[in-house]
Amino acid sequence: MTSQAARSHMSIGEVLALLQGEFPDVTISKIRFLEGEGLIEPERSPSGYRKFTHLHVEQLRFILTEQRDHYLPLRVIKDRMAESFGLPRALPDKQEVRLGRAELLEAAGIDEETLAECEDYGLLAPVARRYDEEALKIARTVGALARFGLGARHLRAVKAAAERECGLVEQSVAPVLKRRAPGAIGEAEETARELSNLLLDLHASLVRTGVRSVLGR
Repeated sequence: MTSQAARSHMSIGEVLALLQGEFPDVTISKIRFLEGEGLIEPERSPSGYRKFTHLHVEQLRFILTEQRDHYLPLRVIKDRMAESFGLPRALPDKQEVRLGRAELLEAAGIDEETLAECEDYGLLAPVARRYDEEALKIARTVGALARFGLGARHLRAVKAAAERECGLVEQSVAPVLKRRAPGAIGEAEETARELSNLLLDLHASLVRTGVRSVLGR
């Protein structure tokens, strides 16, 4: 890479500094969230650092303006940005997973007893006798944990922690929903997704830190 090319790239901190004058509420976590949602795609250095260009800054400015001025959900902003910047349009959403009981057992690779235990301990539940994608993921994960001697009854603490984290999300989005302003639901959905991602990252880091302590590392 030439020195001129290197100077054409910016760090996430430099991008933040360019945007905060116009958008005081923008944060590094917000930029990472928008990347995670597929609205921007910065390059990565060999060591994993994000490399932003002026095009990325303009895309971020477009996204933040649409959110601030029009309260649009991200899926709509993504389509508008594709038109404005000549980007490929997003693919249609994948088909919704709706499995019957026998289909879930087969897809997750678990038996009836394990599924019944998951339901008894509140880890998953059918809606109108059908199981969605999240229920399938939970069932598969419980099946994998069973190989380590952990059953649904051992996972009550995990469920309780998830419920407390959901409470934090609810607490944060409640004021947005109470405003009943145009776009409030879309704003609440985005806030909930961003908070969920941050809480998941924190939870994972805390577990890894705790495991290192258990191992004496």
